[in-house]
Amino acid sequence: MIDIAELVKDKPVRGNFFSPEVYVQGDIELGLLENRSGARLLALPEVLVQALYAGLEEEVGPSTGVVLFSCGRWWGKGFYRRFVEDVSKYYDKSMKQMEMVEFLECFKQCWKTHGWGVCDFDMKYYQQGFLVITVENSPFAEAAPQNKQPMCFLEAGILSAFFSQLTKQNLHAVQTTCESLGADSNRFILGLEDRLKVVDAWKEEGHDHATIMELLCRNQMASLEE
Repeated sequence: MIDIAELVKDKPVRGNFFSPEVYVQGDIELGLLENRSGARLLALPEVLVQALYAGLEEEVGPSTGVVLFSCGRWWGKGFYRRFVEDVSKYYDKSMKQMEMVEFLECFKQCWKTHGWGVCDFDMKYYQQGFLVITVENSPFAEAAPQNKQPMCFLEAGILSAFFSQLTKQNLHAVQTTCESLGADSNRFILGLEDRLKVVDAWKEEGHDHATIMELLCRNQMASLEE
């Protein structure tokens, strides 16, 4: 027979912290948005994101990507800190105690609930030292100038900062496909910065994502053999 007293003693099973039904809260009359921890949220209208791209293009031209990536890196550090604090407190365990699947699901739901699109992880190249992150329905790609170049520098900066903090290594993120160019999703390669320096040259040569990953893995194997 089940001991009810023992069941009561057990910690309750926690649901999804980032469930949009409970995570996003606000006061319509005051025009305030907050998360379930009481931290303020900011809604970015599409026209504002479009103006950001246009303004940077006008002011800094070719350096637009560098500026956006730097902003993403700066913001990503704070994003990581808040993510760790909220998730650790809610689930009553540190990030180190979380199973990989549990962490990835938390991150994906967090990304989606904040309105940044639907992200996923491709672990195929993990043993070679690379992680591929895909994002679909990105608002940043939708608002970006179309048919120019991969434009999700802000997201790349956020991802590089977040996973650098998580792994305690200086990781970099490079975008290889973009929805603004007609791709089915935005793809970001995450890895050590020195290993990814050559990716921009390969993109300029017209190589697609699959070829770039093949070349990266080939370079990595050659380095290990030396």
